[in-house]
Amino acid sequence: MHERLRRSIVAGRFKSGERINERQVAEMLGVSTTPVKDAIRMLESEGLVRTEARRGVFVEFSGRQAFEMALGRAALESVMAHIAAKRMTPATIAELSALIDAMAEATEHGALEEIVRLNEAYHGAIHRISGCRYLERRLDGQRMYDHAQRLALLGEPGQRDAGFVEHKGIFDALAARDSALAEARMKRHILRSAREHVQLAFGESLEELDYGDR
Repeated sequence: MHERLRRSIVAGRFKSGERINERQVAEMLGVSTTPVKDAIRMLESEGLVRTEARRGVFVEFSGRQAFEMALGRAALESVMAHIAAKRMTPATIAELSALIDAMAEATEHGALEEIVRLNEAYHGAIHRISGCRYLERRLDGQRMYDHAQRLALLGEPGQRDAGFVEHKGIFDALAARDSALAEARMKRHILRSAREHVQLAFGESLEELDYGDR
């Protein structure tokens, strides 16, 4: 229940400021209001909703927040890609190559859950190879949002194809031990995905959010 509601909020099915009617949600999902209340408490602890006395529960997540989280992630992961490129070995190149091959097959067959799993494994492998444990811990707090965003975005066939091409480009830079290129391609990939997610889920452009052409 909690995961389903979180995915719906991150995917933009509930808009920022929208009131969540617990009874209607329970009826829609065919459950009692108790699990809905429990899920809302968890969402509130994550900052996705707020409860106002005598008024109800309101969604806090917005396109602006989604993109700001992506800006933070891009800054951290691009640095990790830069460092990982310097630390590549024949073994880690083979590891990432195997993941790329698996991602190509999953992308071709449109297996969403498998694409998301491999996507996260690929990014996780780069984090580990970089050895930047502090930076990785800084990313831990938003993994739940990143997962929900991937499910929402990669449900689109065109987005799956674009994501794979970018992942392959990042791998090529890492395998060549080109730190600057790996950093640039990782940043470009994350921000491009974020722009697409904000447009798809919230119907907003970066110009509307005052972020220009980042």
